[in-house]
Amino acid sequence: MKKLLNTLYVMSENGYLGLDGETIVIYDGEKEVGKVPLHNLEGIVSFGYRGTSPALMGACADRNISLCYLTPQGKFLARVTGKTRGNVILRDRQYTSSKDEKRSLEISKNCISGKVYNARWVLERAIRDHAMQIDKERVKVASLQLKTFLQYIQNAESKEQLRGYEGEAASIYFSVFDELILQQKKDFSFHGRSKRPPMDNVNAMLSFVYTLLTNQITSALESVGLDPCVGYLHTERPGRASLALDLIEEFRAVYADRFVLSLINKKIVNKKNFTKKENGAVLMDDDSRKKLLMEWQNKKKEVITHPFLKEKVEWGMVPYVQAMLLARYLRGDLDGYPAFLWK
Repeated sequence: MKKLLNTLYVMSENGYLGLDGETIVIYDGEKEVGKVPLHNLEGIVSFGYRGTSPALMGACADRNISLCYLTPQGKFLARVTGKTRGNVILRDRQYTSSKDEKRSLEISKNCISGKVYNARWVLERAIRDHAMQIDKERVKVASLQLKTFLQYIQNAESKEQLRGYEGEAASIYFSVFDELILQQKKDFSFHGRSKRPPMDNVNAMLSFVYTLLTNQITSALESVGLDPCVGYLHTERPGRASLALDLIEEFRAVYADRFVLSLINKKIVNKKNFTKKENGAVLMDDDSRKKLLMEWQNKKKEVITHPFLKEKVEWGMVPYVQAMLLARYLRGDLDGYPAFLWK
């Protein structure tokens, strides 16, 4: 159980929520594990199947407190609200801001600044911790180039220019990504990002983890009442979660890429877990996917200090925090959207 920015998160898959007067009562199985007053709550997010009492659902509807249900793995199931009030205003502001070129560009800049800042941090961490195992000078040059691009990004005058800077920065980062692979170098060599299809073992894992993270962010956006399909930098297409693709940029290097590197460097996966097709595409086998999913769940439980909130949260909760911060910005509670800048 965790309360962040007036939203209550119940993370036990056996969690059940009841009502006692003006207080939410949380049960894990048959055991009472906590109580939270209803006042000042804006939303409740439950990662379990047992649900909530009708009395609590009614009380939440009366007070315009949204109830959101996800699976224990974080897949969005449903959101229950009372009379349409808050969410329609929030989504209207989202749609309006997506059409406002100036505001849309500013949000996009923040997301891409977060991406490049965190990518640079990953390189700096490698220089600090593994200077004897990597080409330190090569990685340092790439890090300094990314630092320069952070200034370019802040001075971008259009989304087209911003996309150009983002693409160049990504190329610089991935040009030294192979240096971060410290073990199993022969079986997990990396020579650049390939997507559809992935052409090597590393890219196969990156694509799979990016998909997991995109789904996680989509659920986070749904949980706060934002439309995942209406983004700022990524254009709208039927069936594409453009806003989730905007927010994932902040997490690629520091969350997803470091996770994939840890699987390789800790030898949790090996070359036997991958198959190369006739067209060159590389596929993960069922065993590697199971290992990856199990390790991903463990990764989500790691506790960090959120750089903006200065509170301890699990990695798996960070996308939900960022979704809430974006919603608060759109409502006018914050002066700008604070991208996730990991240190």
